[in-house]
Amino acid sequence: MELASADPARAAQFYAELFGWESAGDRFKLGGRAVAGLTRSQPDRPDGWLTHLSTPDLEETLEQVDLSGGHCVSHPAEAHGGRRAIVADPSGAIIGLWEGQDFAGAQAGGEPGTMSWPELITDDPDAAARFYGFAFGWLLRHEFGSGEWLNQAHDAVAGLAPGYRGAWWRAAFQVENIQVAADRCETLGGAVITEPSEAGLTAFAELRDPFGARFTVAAPVHHPVELTVSLGSLPAWD
Repeated sequence: MELASADPARAAQFYAELFGWESAGDRFKLGGRAVAGLTRSQPDRPDGWLTHLSTPDLEETLEQVDLSGGHCVSHPAEAHGGRRAIVADPSGAIIGLWEGQDFAGAQAGGEPGTMSWPELITDDPDAAARFYGFAFGWLLRHEFGSGEWLNQAHDAVAGLAPGYRGAWWRAAFQVENIQVAADRCETLGGAVITEPSEAGLTAFAELRDPFGARFTVAAPVHHPVELTVSLGSLPAWD
């Protein structure tokens, strides 16, 4: 995950106060571990979060993307710790490709302040299933009206959710409390795009930083469970 911002220094301050991140050159860190990238926006790379997929062979993956109906937006280039390129799927969703050399990618996950779950929002799930299946070897498993992609080792790698008017990859970060994060975002000069709500076992809200980059915050929902047992159902003691 990487943020492109017209003002990287001020963006770094915003996310430091929102997520507790430290900035170190072109990376955001949490407790000394890399959690995201940071770069200055360019004419062909406007402000926003960009999801990256790891690949062992950048050129081979680019060839598969092309054969699957996608196209290259930014050609392979050397970067801090590896090589990367930016591509678009047939529906227009933009995604980065990363071939790690000295740096494999995010070094922390599964805790507040780290990426929660990469998810493609699309108005054409069938086309997405064909493209990502052919280009990356993913298998789409449907569940509760949406879906998740499994890699060839059958590990869940990303999600898919129905949307309208195009396709995009949603950047989502885990927090402890959705309402606190939304309020904090507004206090820091950002905005709440979608008010906090719950879906299944997850609470989420869509936010926007002061420079226009949209992202989602998510947190697990813990509801108390009431257990009622009738006396007649209890086993008798001998």
